Amino acid sequence: MIDVALVGYGWWGQHIAKRLIPESQFNLRYIVEPNETMNEDIQRTGAVPVLDYAQVLEDPRVDAVILTSPNDLHDLQIEQAVAAKKHVFCEKPLSLSGENARKSVQLCRDAGLVLGIGHERRFETAHLMLKDMLDAGALGTVMHTEMAFSHNKLIGLPPNSWRTSKAFAPAAGMTQMGIHLTDLLIAFYGPVASLHAFTADRSLGWETGDVVTVQLKFKAGMTATLQAVLNTPHFIRTHVFGTDMWVEIRNATHPDTPGGEVTLQQYKSHIDNEIRRLEWNDSVMANLDAFAAAVKGKADYPYSDFELIHNIEVLDAIVSSAERGEAVHIDN
Repeated sequence: MIDVALVGYGWWGQHIAKRLIPESQFNLRYIVEPNETMNEDIQRTGAVPVLDYAQVLEDPRVDAVILTSPNDLHDLQIEQAVAAKKHVFCEKPLSLSGENARKSVQLCRDAGLVLGIGHERRFETAHLMLKDMLDAGALGTVMHTEMAFSHNKLIGLPPNSWRTSKAFAPAAGMTQMGIHLTDLLIAFYGPVASLHAFTADRSLGWETGDVVTVQLKFKAGMTATLQAVLNTPHFIRTHVFGTDMWVEIRNATHPDTPGGEVTLQQYKSHIDNEIRRLEWNDSVMANLDAFAAAVKGKADYPYSDFELIHNIEVLDAIVSSAERGEAVHIDN
């Protein structure tokens, strides 16, 4: 059993807590939440509510912390966890700064601690199948990829929520959904060479905006586009175009919503194509299981330091491009 403290009991913290309660690999010992009105809800999970993060770091029984706290707190909370010799699972984004992401990764590496990241979409069955196809060259030369991750789950946020601000959630839906897409693209194709991003406020009146679109070119030569819309019915899609075949994945539900079919279509011609229908899998828990295996020393966590850092470098470039209204080149 891995004794953990969950830090932050907002929307996603509550979701993670529900995942951990029946999970035998984790003992959810504490939930750190400064809002005392949440104490009764926390107690119903079986965890002890705590107001002060430092208190759980001082407890030698705690093996790891799971950060579901606001984005701007991640850098300091990781540094403090490392000082207390705790493994860290951090919700995305790892940081709001490429420089700070590099620092966090190095701190964990130097201390021999596991740094997990809340990018669960790599653990979806369909995307694992697609990655195998890409690695095997089954699509031929990859030409272009289109990715979408859009929903309206957050439209009821109060106007003063940190999720609506440029300072803490820049570039509209990038830190909410889009960063999952850049994570997948980096896993597929490696470093991004250049990009051009656009944001807009179409309906919600949020400072950060409610639409982001990005055009990307990879060092390996292929191109990609992504979009994240914060006020539209659920739509998640991955479409990779190769010279020999294209593959499209569609997700009927969000990673936090059990049920709903996933389709994976492989198309070579109108007489040579196949649609596979896959069941929803709990990719959130699959990611946490991989973190647990790494903490126990049973397997390496399946993210390279480069991937963890570069995704935040790409986020930096997207924020800069959207603000400046021009393409940004990334040094690799």
